[in-house]
Amino acid sequence: MNEETTMARPGLDPELRAFLAGLPPMAELGPEVLAELRGLPSTPVDAILQGRAAGHREIIAPVPMSIFTPARTGHAPTPCVYWVHGGGMVMGDRFSQIEIPLDWLDLFGAAVVSVDYRLAPEATGTIPVEDCYQGLLWVAEHAGELGIDPSRIVVAGVSAGGGLAAGLTLMARDRGGPPIAAQVLICPMLDHRNDTTSSRQYSGAPGVWTREMNAFGWRSLIGGGEVSGYLSPAIAEDLSGLPTTYVDAGTAEVFRDEDVAFATRIWAAGGQAELHVWAGGFHGFDALCPEARISVAARRTRNDWLARVLGTSPGAVR
Repeated sequence: MNEETTMARPGLDPELRAFLAGLPPMAELGPEVLAELRGLPSTPVDAILQGRAAGHREIIAPVPMSIFTPARTGHAPTPCVYWVHGGGMVMGDRFSQIEIPLDWLDLFGAAVVSVDYRLAPEATGTIPVEDCYQGLLWVAEHAGELGIDPSRIVVAGVSAGGGLAAGLTLMARDRGGPPIAAQVLICPMLDHRNDTTSSRQYSGAPGVWTREMNAFGWRSLIGGGEVSGYLSPAIAEDLSGLPTTYVDAGTAEVFRDEDVAFATRIWAAGGQAELHVWAGGFHGFDALCPEARISVAARRTRNDWLARVLGTSPGAVR
């Protein structure tokens, strides 16, 4: 038994513990399991949009993107959420976790653009974050025809998508790219070194994302090449000049410590970040177990913050 498997770990929230106990054991993530996971069908778009007053269209310009627009009651430009999906850098598509930003469409009348970046191991290095950046450039350049307020573009992502969102924001800053009003990083995957205390605590641990899975994701993405701060934002030398940032994670997950460190470094650079670490939360808990009280609180807190950033009346947030 190695040191990591004997390390003490923060306990799970009782509702989340019961949820995880009902899940089948997770197989070790490798090429064969990845192929099986990639073969699972996406949620049909019609099912995603059922009950929502939203328009939808698909484009490839220059990367595949899904555009969801709110039902308009006027002609004022809307805010935009530029969404980057999760999946450990190796799986998922633009419809993954799309319910998160579509809630913001419902709450704030925000347009949602979800980008389909190329996945590792077929695409390595900075290719995925470059895909995301090219999609963002297109959105900013076509803001007028999309009915988007270019001063209120929020970059957001979950897990691997949170890491890509952070890298994308750094890239936009350094290249003088489109202005980003805010970034929302939900349990982001930020550090390829995978060697924090929380990473070691969740080596071989039951859950939805372990240190070993994380190592597979990073190994697939890096592919033997160089690692830059756009690829692994935790190693970016300069975190100054970033838009206001929201970071959240659970205490019972691999990414806890790298997420706390990232927010801390933003403060040290003179930036603004709001950090929430939810006691007993496993990775992606609020999306996987939305009915748990901790999940409801996490989503409400995130929504309240975004309402303030977008200048929306707090009463509009349900």
